Amino acid sequence: MWRRPRGRLWGVAGVVALGFLVALEIAARRYGLPGPITSQAREVVFAPRSGFLLYAGMALMMVVLTWRQRFVAVGAAIGVDLVLLVVRWAVDADVADGHPFGNGALWVMLGCAVIAVTRRTGRERVLLLKGVGLGLVLVTGRKTGDTWLLITSKTRPMVLDQYVATADHALGNPSWLAGRLVTATGPIGFNFLDIVYGQLAVAAVVVALYQLRHVAVERRFPGHHLVRTFLVIGLLGPAIYMIFPVVGPVFAYGTGAEHWAAVSMWSPTPPSEQWAVADLWPQTPPPVGVPHPVPFDAITPRNCMPSLHTAWATAIFIHSRKGPRTLRYAGTFWLVATLCATLGFGYHYGVDLIAGVVFTLTVEAALRLFDHGWDRAGTRLVVSGAAVFATLLVSYRYLPVEMATYPWVFGPLLLLAMAAVVYGYAGTIAPREASTAPARQPKPQPDPQPDPQPEPA
Repeated sequence: MWRRPRGRLWGVAGVVALGFLVALEIAARRYGLPGPITSQAREVVFAPRSGFLLYAGMALMMVVLTWRQRFVAVGAAIGVDLVLLVVRWAVDADVADGHPFGNGALWVMLGCAVIAVTRRTGRERVLLLKGVGLGLVLVTGRKTGDTWLLITSKTRPMVLDQYVATADHALGNPSWLAGRLVTATGPIGFNFLDIVYGQLAVAAVVVALYQLRHVAVERRFPGHHLVRTFLVIGLLGPAIYMIFPVVGPVFAYGTGAEHWAAVSMWSPTPPSEQWAVADLWPQTPPPVGVPHPVPFDAITPRNCMPSLHTAWATAIFIHSRKGPRTLRYAGTFWLVATLCATLGFGYHYGVDLIAGVVFTLTVEAALRLFDHGWDRAGTRLVVSGAAVFATLLVSYRYLPVEMATYPWVFGPLLLLAMAAVVYGYAGTIAPREASTAPARQPKPQPDPQPDPQPEPA
């Protein structure tokens, strides 16, 4: 009987998600730009912007396929891409704004959806549709996020960077320090961190593939995996951007021209210097004054508070803890490198990162408790994490001058608040999962052979 309510829940969630996509499509059209549905549909034929991500989505879908079916799917995707590449070359199509590959992966995922509806029945149909949905939702989530960022830039003309930059004095202005360090490393350090920062979704797919490696054999998905956390973070985070619009130090206190291509997907023109409060990043930390909202352009996303790159990297780190040693090292590396990139590129303030860690642990705890069952300790952890996150936002908005005036008080308090949530998560969720994990069964030992009887004389 429990399957029916859960089935209804997923049905309602699907309807809500579809309505949300339609609403975003309409909102984007109001500003004369394509929404997530149009952007995804055009990639069936035209050069896709998200070529690597489409293949990553196909890789996630293939967790439900057998090895033979996987080889067929990869071969079909590559074949379609080669054919479309030849056609584009023959008609001299412009692919400057996209990747020359990726359409094949989308064709394969759509083809598997058709096969699931027309050639599969029962649990096999549901499993294949889940796999297709898992692959498509990764790419659609990216398109949805891009539209969300567009809406933040169009609907929030005033930004709160002065408040966050003032509060960041409590941590010693880490973005200014990291920016000077990255600049000192030259193009090698910059390009290395840029690759890590830009391919966060690929790292997430690697961890997710490890978690879902047994789906093809067990014919079912695990209760909780990394993709669920990524989607919830991507859904809730931009809503907070609307409440606390911040563009980041490289834009508010610098020109941002050298980073523009990596941030904006809607305009090749970098923001004018007239929008910056002052050209201070990363050489000179901003002075402490009376902060106030400042107007900014209608192009730059207000995507700083909280830092979702930090949130996603933290989620990768958490989910890689149960993997082999190589995966654990990779999760740790990606978290550290992402933190260095977010600060060193001037995309975030230090207080953004603290809010991102608290945000992720709260979301992750809620999702795991939803899967395993709620109890008093878990509920207390989620409520306290949400309270700490809300307190951080309120403090950044209404106490920034006090935080900058007494950094030796508020700096440790910020770190202690984050550490308290980390400690609560480690002490509540980890032991619970260890106690509910199925015990490893010992290998059966062969029955001892009886001693041979002596033959009669």
